Amino acid sequence: MNQTHIELIAAELAIKTTQVHATAALFADGATVPFISRYRKEATGSLDEVAVTKIRDRLTQLAELDQRREAILKSLEERNLLSDDLKDKIVAAQTMTEVEDIYLPFRPKRRTRATIAKEKGLEPLAELLFAQDVQTNPDQEALAFVDAEKGVESAADALAGASDIIAEWVNESLDARNAIRKLYFDEGAFVSKVIMDKEADGIKYKDYYDWTEPVRTAPSHRVLAMRRGEKEGFLLLRVTAPEEKANDILRRMFVKNDSAAARCVEAACADGYKRLLSPSMETEVRLATKQAADEEAVRVFAENLRQLLLAAPLGEKNVMAVDPGFRTGCKLVCLDRQGKLLFTDVIYPHQGERQAQSDGIKVAALCQRFQIEAIAVGNGTAGRETEAFFRTLGLPASITIVMVNESGASIYSASDVAREEFPDYDLTVRGAVSIGRRLTDPLAELVKIDPKSIGVGQYQHDVDQMLLKQGLDDVVVSCVNSVGVEVNTASRQLLTYVSGLGPQLARNIVEYRNANGPFRARGDLLSVQRLGAKAFEQAAGFLRIRGAANPLDASAVHPERYPLVDRMAADVGCTVADLVKDEALRKKIDIRKYVAEDVGLPTLSDIVTELAKPGRDPRQQFEVFQFAEGIDSIEKLCEGMKLPGIVTNITKFGAFVDVGVHQDGLVHISQLANRYVADPADVVKVHQKVSVTVLEVDLARKRIALSMKEPAAEEAKPKADAAPRRSGPAKPQKPAGPRPGDKPRPGQKPAPKKDEPFGMRLFDNTNFSKN
Repeated sequence: MNQTHIELIAAELAIKTTQVHATAALFADGATVPFISRYRKEATGSLDEVAVTKIRDRLTQLAELDQRREAILKSLEERNLLSDDLKDKIVAAQTMTEVEDIYLPFRPKRRTRATIAKEKGLEPLAELLFAQDVQTNPDQEALAFVDAEKGVESAADALAGASDIIAEWVNESLDARNAIRKLYFDEGAFVSKVIMDKEADGIKYKDYYDWTEPVRTAPSHRVLAMRRGEKEGFLLLRVTAPEEKANDILRRMFVKNDSAAARCVEAACADGYKRLLSPSMETEVRLATKQAADEEAVRVFAENLRQLLLAAPLGEKNVMAVDPGFRTGCKLVCLDRQGKLLFTDVIYPHQGERQAQSDGIKVAALCQRFQIEAIAVGNGTAGRETEAFFRTLGLPASITIVMVNESGASIYSASDVAREEFPDYDLTVRGAVSIGRRLTDPLAELVKIDPKSIGVGQYQHDVDQMLLKQGLDDVVVSCVNSVGVEVNTASRQLLTYVSGLGPQLARNIVEYRNANGPFRARGDLLSVQRLGAKAFEQAAGFLRIRGAANPLDASAVHPERYPLVDRMAADVGCTVADLVKDEALRKKIDIRKYVAEDVGLPTLSDIVTELAKPGRDPRQQFEVFQFAEGIDSIEKLCEGMKLPGIVTNITKFGAFVDVGVHQDGLVHISQLANRYVADPADVVKVHQKVSVTVLEVDLARKRIALSMKEPAAEEAKPKADAAPRRSGPAKPQKPAGPRPGDKPRPGQKPAPKKDEPFGMRLFDNTNFSKN
């Protein structure tokens, strides 16, 4: 274990080295993030999942840096270029950039103008000029290097070659690279232009047709949007820095006086900057900003996914689920409380009144036959119309009717997982089953779908796919283990994400369960093929067995602490089951009596809390939501209308809200609250129920601008002497902003055209908008 790495991480995260060391040791022993953060609090000093994950990721980064450092040292040694001083510099380097800068002069490279000049014997002339002796006459000195056989035809040729060598020295100077790098990051700018004759085809990128923005303030979504426009061939994107400032920096670093030789060096510096250093720094900035944008996009995506996975479950209910459709009908399935498919059929409620009446009778009969407790209707095509049909049937009030977001259901229905589970049914049946199961337990069903297909991300196809996969997998693992998994009913896909298991052990658990019946105790898991003591240690605390003889098997108390709980019960004079049932008995426990070398107050507090509500679900209570009645298409929206909605996605520039019209509307960040909002995630969460006001509707482009702002108190209160108001919805106040014809201030968006509503600029081309 590298002590230097331990100390560096501790300093970066502002925690103790002992915490980092203990966490690193647990990772080395095969422990997982959920297990470490939940069951090894004494060792880590109660580090949470976020800190433990950061330690894991930083250890990986530093290991990669060590590997690169070793590869460089080996290469230098093999080529007899490794001096003690150079080795010390490489070993002391703390970042990959620093290591690569040190290695740059020694890196094997293709033939450059400088290497060609060196082959012609011009390096001594370059050294002479670089010394900048005031007595040096460059033209006269260059004559000595004229050699037609070597390709040096004149003194001018010799000076040009020497200049190429000096330019390369400047480019490879560690100090010069650091200084110009700082200039690029501090004062550089993204400059985006439309490619000639691409204006019409690339209209979705029109905000970037003539756009300049500082590198240091460009938000992640704009960086990714500009890069996508460049990749698709509509934009020309450059990163520029103040050229005169850059040349001035290099002059101060390398030009010693005002001699003739110094003027040659100055010209070489300018050439080195323009030809070598500037392109190199532009590449670095593009890579660094792309990496930062990727990390931010993955962070936003991951947080959205977490909120969706932890959405409130309806719970175990008999469900009728419907995948709606007009022409092809509505695929209907009935599921039992464990999500097992019992019945499937197709109804055609949108093909005439007589057919609707017949289907209504059929639905009512099915509800009675299968004791249906809830109806889940997919929110895709014909969703609102199908929901309205069910609400007109006069079904018992005890039956809950819910619209369910079906994003990704089609992906699931065509997947290997769905084919394996329902080999004898077509895609529509599988999709309907998925819709129903999403209602009862969103987490258990959504883990079967590639997170990228769930519809809560932004630019997911543009970011580093390895980074995205790691980030999303971390979220799924975190959610699954924080909720816990009922081992006797969980799918193989859900079990895969349990700490310490993985695909093969999950499959083995399901096969054992199918062959031997339900598990009766956690200890039975050790009978599963290849599930050894280490895997059991990592997984057991997150697996639940309801109805087990030992009530702790249904809780988050780890089996390694069962003897401790037995002692607590014995000391109080009761059984463990009595402790779970009786709060008065639990209050008698003095947890300080049980502090030992391997268990402290954090774990003991967790145990007592878990005894109060063993196996409790941390997710919120399910609340029934209903869209505004009769508002089922974008054509029925009008300005000023207040509607209930559900947040479906969150980006850095706002939140998308489903108001039940088959097209999500955008609440721009400026419309999320009456106060300044730095991050939309501070105000809303995915799947949150909200109330919105329609600002504008663009039917041609199918775009809806919404607001969550509350009317100001003085605006809401009618004035005593005000004229009577006309009936009908009030027209909302326009967002503050520039008026048509105003000249924008630096950094301000241009005013809208006279025929272009302001709110539509906020919404325009959401995925690519500068907002």
